[in-house]
Amino acid sequence: MTRRNIELLLLVIASPIVIVLFAMMVVTGGQELSVNTLGVPLGIFAAFVVAHIAVRWLAPAADPAILPISFALSGIGIAFVTRIVPDLAVRQVIWLFAAVAVMVAVLALVRNLDKLANYKYTLMIVGILLLLSPMLPVIGEESGGGQLWLRLGPFSFQPGEIAKILIVFFIAAYLAANREMLSVFTQKVGPLHLPSLPTLLPLIVMWALAFVVVVLEKDLGLALVLFSVFVIMLYVATGKKLYLVASIGLAAIAAVALYFMMGHVQTRVSIWLDPFAAAQGGGFQLVQSLFSMADGDLFGTGIGRGMGGEPVAAGGIPVAESDFIFPVIAEEAGLMGAAGLLLLYLCFAIRGIVTAARAKSDVSSFVAVGLTSIIVLQAFIIVGGVTRLIPLTGITLPFVSQGGSSLIASFMIVAFLLRCGDEGTGVGEEMRQTGAIGSHGADAVLGRVALGKRLTGTMMIFSLLFAVLVANLTYLMIIKAPEYQNMPSNNHTIAREAQMERGTISTVDGTVLAQSVRQEDGSYQREYPAGTLAAHIVGYASQKFGTAGIEAAYNDALRGEQNFASFTDVVNSLAGIQTKGNDVALTIDSRIQQAAQDALEGQVGAVVAMNPETGAVYALASSPTYDAADYETLLTAAAEGDGNDSSELYNRATQALYAPGSTFKMVTLAAALQDGIAKADSEYDSPGEMEIGNAPVTNVKKRSYGKITLAQAMWYSSNTVFGQVGVQLGSDLLVNMACSFGFNEAINFDLPLATSLMPDPAEMTEWETAWAACGEPVGEHESPAGPQATVMQMCLVGCAIANEGAIMQPYLVDGIYNANGERGFTPLPVKLKQAIDPKTAEAEIEVMKGVVVEGTGGKAAIDGVEVAGKTGTHERGDGDDDSWFVGLAPADDPQVVVAVAIERGESGAGAQAAHDVMETALEVAGVL
Repeated sequence: MTRRNIELLLLVIASPIVIVLFAMMVVTGGQELSVNTLGVPLGIFAAFVVAHIAVRWLAPAADPAILPISFALSGIGIAFVTRIVPDLAVRQVIWLFAAVAVMVAVLALVRNLDKLANYKYTLMIVGILLLLSPMLPVIGEESGGGQLWLRLGPFSFQPGEIAKILIVFFIAAYLAANREMLSVFTQKVGPLHLPSLPTLLPLIVMWALAFVVVVLEKDLGLALVLFSVFVIMLYVATGKKLYLVASIGLAAIAAVALYFMMGHVQTRVSIWLDPFAAAQGGGFQLVQSLFSMADGDLFGTGIGRGMGGEPVAAGGIPVAESDFIFPVIAEEAGLMGAAGLLLLYLCFAIRGIVTAARAKSDVSSFVAVGLTSIIVLQAFIIVGGVTRLIPLTGITLPFVSQGGSSLIASFMIVAFLLRCGDEGTGVGEEMRQTGAIGSHGADAVLGRVALGKRLTGTMMIFSLLFAVLVANLTYLMIIKAPEYQNMPSNNHTIAREAQMERGTISTVDGTVLAQSVRQEDGSYQREYPAGTLAAHIVGYASQKFGTAGIEAAYNDALRGEQNFASFTDVVNSLAGIQTKGNDVALTIDSRIQQAAQDALEGQVGAVVAMNPETGAVYALASSPTYDAADYETLLTAAAEGDGNDSSELYNRATQALYAPGSTFKMVTLAAALQDGIAKADSEYDSPGEMEIGNAPVTNVKKRSYGKITLAQAMWYSSNTVFGQVGVQLGSDLLVNMACSFGFNEAINFDLPLATSLMPDPAEMTEWETAWAACGEPVGEHESPAGPQATVMQMCLVGCAIANEGAIMQPYLVDGIYNANGERGFTPLPVKLKQAIDPKTAEAEIEVMKGVVVEGTGGKAAIDGVEVAGKTGTHERGDGDDDSWFVGLAPADDPQVVVAVAIERGESGAGAQAAHDVMETALEVAGVL
């Protein structure tokens, strides 16, 4: 097949990419597919077919892949410009047709690049004048912080786009004529051979020109492209790596100087380092870009379904059709689509370098390298900027971004590359040198082998640049995405979620706690019909405040992006097809939860009820509580600092650390029994007060019990006895046993769970150890005083005793179901750890029965059911006490464990609350 036949075939292969993109947007917009609705992509394809015919006539030996790649890129660009700014789409299509016409015109007019190179100084002067022309008064125009545009009546143009091409021609002609001089280093400094100052002059001039562009026009992107293109061309011409080193040094000097000279540069750098610090100012575009791409995931939200191209108020990116069109593509096409777009640019780079390798002369080769570098570097710089790989610069994505100047320049580059390829002589032939001697036919000093090595090195650099882009994109869209999506300030993701129906959250017995209700505008509003019931568990999903609770922990499942119940769910998610999110059923039983909340009514504290055999949480209540529908009012008041401490939002069951008081004696007793330090019938003196470690340990109200057994000390909660047991155990054994129950360990849970604390045993005094064994933190040292425990932690201690010493992983979700009611997730009980051996647990239950029957826990007794438990009292030091209770029922086969802590509660308040919750749980279980 001839080159042109291959080109036609590649155009046909590329056409479905463009046509399907438009078709997906048509379908998303609710229109029917027809010749009329697909007229734009068909028209674009026809224009490129006409261009192909022209190339057959004007450049029959040109590279066959460059035109199809340009078609694919520009077609993708037109599709997304149409998606983002439909009002500008017609103008962009006209610009594309004009650009293709300019490409054909250039091919027709420029038949020999070497002849054009004879006017290199004229080209340079025109290029520099174009570059600086936006500085002219009246017609010069500033946009986006840079002086880049010329405006003539209703038309505006960016002359720098054309200037780059003219400057590349000058550089190519200059290098072709002077590369021998540039390749010979005549100055010797020690063991090094260096170029002379006249030899370095072009490098310094280009550096200064780029510097001037930044200073006068504030165009970081154009300056970076110009300087980088020159350095690449200089390396290809000379093969001297020293020029690369010198260029990096000059660039570093310029960067430092510009940073301290220009506030504009400082702003760009500070936004790059921390865009979220200026999220409502200069960093807004970049932050929205990151949020947009974070929603793209692997396969995207679906073409036409992203939020990046929506109005800013709806979570979109400002001026997304220009500098920020890539994030819109990444969001809707996903990582795979975005990487595919970058691969097209890499293919363009490959074909450009191949064209340079085939060129017949130095000028043609250097022109091909320079023009290819413009496209490659612009793509790298803009994509690197919007993905926060490098500081953001205001340049366009070639072929793709909206703008006539960029399209015209890009297709002029295509035309010149086609001309370079058409003049190509083939791999096996020498190049002709132009400009040095003035003879077209003179033998070239630069041979194919030398050129090939340098072009291979250049291509490796280009490949590395795009590999870094894809790696950074993967990090952003896959690894970093959850963090960005869960930021409270992420209005983009939240606005997108407002368009989808989140799944419901309900209790295990069917009470709906959260649901999405469709509004008149087609969006969904999250509602919480159960009021205060389980408000701390459910949390909230807010466009203003983000997510919390189960709404946050199972956000992806509620959006239908995880826990798929069928293969259809997987396909719909990958295709970006909008479906109702998954429903989450909690382990919480509404009756037990209501009983827990009623038991805390009017008090401050928390209740946790669990199934000790599975780890399922039956109830988790915190008081004071709030109506879930009022969360925004509470959060707004807290944010505005109106004096409301928002204590209603504070989950005391999982986040508050309390002194557990005598409930910790369950841990101390377990250590004594398991390690043989004492038995239940071991006898101790129990005076009202005794000195341990040169300081007093006292019983409540200094009550004396005489000589009693360890079991009786548990019943009556004797501190003096357990202080003695603590000393017998020693700090190491006591702390180790607490750790075996979960203290000092970050326990995984569906809600944020504070770590319960014990001190470093090496820092504990004998007196502190005695009080710690009684559940009172009294030490002052580098490690925290202990014990300090959450209500959840003390419930886990009770669960271990109830479950033969084993602690099961606590969990809140009983199942996840898709819109058809198919189950996509079922929890499996998982053993978290073995705290104590079964015999110790059995012996401890026997002792704890007496607490309810004979001792301080009488209020927890339930008619017809034997209850085991432990009371606790923490003396706050202000005259009030915290009241605790941990209960197990039925004692011989515990099916529920309840832990209660009530701040400043009356004596027995914890036991009474536990009684009410345990009784309800047993009724639900059918035991009562």
